[in-house]
Amino acid sequence: MRVLVADDERLLADMIAEGLRRVSMAVDVCYDGDAALERIAVNRYDVAVLDRDMPGQTGDEVCRNLAGSDAGTRVLMLTAAAGIRDRVEGLGLGADDYLTKPFAFAELVARVQALGRRSAPAVPPVLEQQGVALDVARHTVSRDGRAVNLSPKEFAVLHVLMRADGRVVSAEDLLEQAWDEFADPFTNAVRVTVMTLRKKLGQPAIIQTVPRAGYRIGGPE
Repeated sequence: MRVLVADDERLLADMIAEGLRRVSMAVDVCYDGDAALERIAVNRYDVAVLDRDMPGQTGDEVCRNLAGSDAGTRVLMLTAAAGIRDRVEGLGLGADDYLTKPFAFAELVARVQALGRRSAPAVPPVLEQQGVALDVARHTVSRDGRAVNLSPKEFAVLHVLMRADGRVVSAEDLLEQAWDEFADPFTNAVRVTVMTLRKKLGQPAIIQTVPRAGYRIGGPE
């Protein structure tokens, strides 16, 4: 899942981003509405977490822009404006959810995950292929009943591949969906991550390399 966090409280925005990365989300951060619109114009986000009151374009204006586009990005308003009228107004702008400050971080994660599920074609809460089970909500992976300890990035890559359901996923698409905007398109990070993921998942290897195309789980060699 790729997420945009836009909040002019820099410390809070950075803390939210770091926490979401720990549960294998690719997160971009900005601190004003103008920067948010610039990123939305060049990247596809599953979820945008927007503060309503930001310098430049407000969160309301960013939300209105997203609601009027075909980007498919779900919007979580995150704001100190907690009154009923504020919540009704925010949802009326096109926000999909509304969370007031202060908030419990576990609730924020759960809401972002729920919105992420709505931004993509429906998938089961637990993905299973060839003995591998990936539970998104619990952030766990097992193979043939044996727990597999993955890094956040390894988990994200495996999640993308399993959601593809046997289709080939290019290295470029993996970078887009599992890394943030600072990922170097010429890096070997995808190849290295897939290599360590294969090792942790054990034999027989389930992730196949398709020459000059990418990677997939399942399907013919």
